[in-house]
Amino acid sequence: MFGRRSPASESAPPRAPTPAVAITNFRGVTDTGRKTPVTIEPPSAPPPPPIEPRSDEYYVTKSMIFGALIEGIDLSQLARLDADSAREEIRDIVNEIIAIKNIVMSISEQEDLLNDICNDVLGYGPLEPLLARDDIADIMVNGARQTFIEVGGKIQLTNVRFRDNAQLMNICQRIVSQVGRRVDEASPICDARLMDGSRVNVIAPPLAIDGPVLTIRKFRKDKLTLEQLVRYNCISPEGGEILKIIGRVRCNVLISGGTGSGKTTLLNCLTHYIDEDERVITCEDAAELQLQQQHVVRLETRPPSLEGTGAVSMRDLVRNCLRMRPERIIVGEVRGAEAFDLLQAMNTGHDGSMGTVHANSPREALSRLESMITMGGFSLPARTIREMIVSSIDVIIQTARLRDGSRRITHITEVMGLEGDVIITQDLFLYEIDGEDASGRIKGAHRSTGIGRPRFWERARYFGEEVRLAAALDASEQTTA
Repeated sequence: MFGRRSPASESAPPRAPTPAVAITNFRGVTDTGRKTPVTIEPPSAPPPPPIEPRSDEYYVTKSMIFGALIEGIDLSQLARLDADSAREEIRDIVNEIIAIKNIVMSISEQEDLLNDICNDVLGYGPLEPLLARDDIADIMVNGARQTFIEVGGKIQLTNVRFRDNAQLMNICQRIVSQVGRRVDEASPICDARLMDGSRVNVIAPPLAIDGPVLTIRKFRKDKLTLEQLVRYNCISPEGGEILKIIGRVRCNVLISGGTGSGKTTLLNCLTHYIDEDERVITCEDAAELQLQQQHVVRLETRPPSLEGTGAVSMRDLVRNCLRMRPERIIVGEVRGAEAFDLLQAMNTGHDGSMGTVHANSPREALSRLESMITMGGFSLPARTIREMIVSSIDVIIQTARLRDGSRRITHITEVMGLEGDVIITQDLFLYEIDGEDASGRIKGAHRSTGIGRPRFWERARYFGEEVRLAAALDASEQTTA
């Protein structure tokens, strides 16, 4: 097995990381529906120990041993082994190198070194401990020397660092190559995903001045449910029941919110109430939705080749899926001209379609849809676009990440119609902030606006859900009173 070989970062087979857990739990602080808020905390495991800083000497020693390992291992033979056997092979050779070179280190330091080198060859290097943690929502690598994580809605600086920018770039290449993408000077921006569905964005030099920038949005292995969101006070029990009915009776839904506010998590929750016999087609830039139905077709966009050809846009996917006999169309994120095609689909028999959009309020979400269609090159009068929006979208659900890091559903809003040239909406539920407690956590409650019969009442009756809908509305009014 001995003889000089090419660097491990180029030849070693990528190993799927430990499945990650989804974005940070929606953590609540009040028992909504009561006049006196009651603090509720979801059960959680004790936090993992902090990552200890590594000395410069450690990295020098690691680099020296790593170089000797590359010279002493046959990577073509290593590729034929399973992950556990490959790790044992690497550990044996590293231990031999340490003995030959008379390197003095403690047992714990040697174990850390062995794990680091195995991760470098077989996995994602210094990222592996972070990917294994269940409490991390986002991993943000700003060059080789700086790595941040988001835990509990708050961003923290870690002591994780890479050997140099070249190692970081090699790991980025390893990640994106698994889904047929590339990142280099000719194509320095790339969206991809890990094997567990976690979303990845890479931006490389020369666009990133201080070294490659890697951002990973982690998702749960077992996705959240509406019942859990209610338990975490993201929505009140009555509001959660309304959302279940909205998903069940095939309302066309637009989920609006800022970055990291929980739009995709909520979209996953709503899809749980799609009937098993419905054909669902999803369109995404990087596949991250986790639908559990049997009949799901997942489509993903494709970037252009080096020659600038072969790109498949979101609009291409949405237009094509209309020819695939869909019953529901789900667009992971509406951000361009595909808004027009999605509205057309919603308005031509594909009831129950859903999508997400970046916006800070339901009314702003409607304005963004209108501007997307206008910027997409459609020369339609503003009133015509608004009429299309009103006839297509039934409900807008607004999500938000509050300043204490918690996530909330702040609005459940119906689109009612046009009055003149103005789109009329009505709120069914609102989240109202009452203040904050001594620890800085926001206190508030979800409150019904007292709408006795929403616009989708007849739709609920058609699906046999009017009794549940009436009970949920009555209970919400009594709770608010």
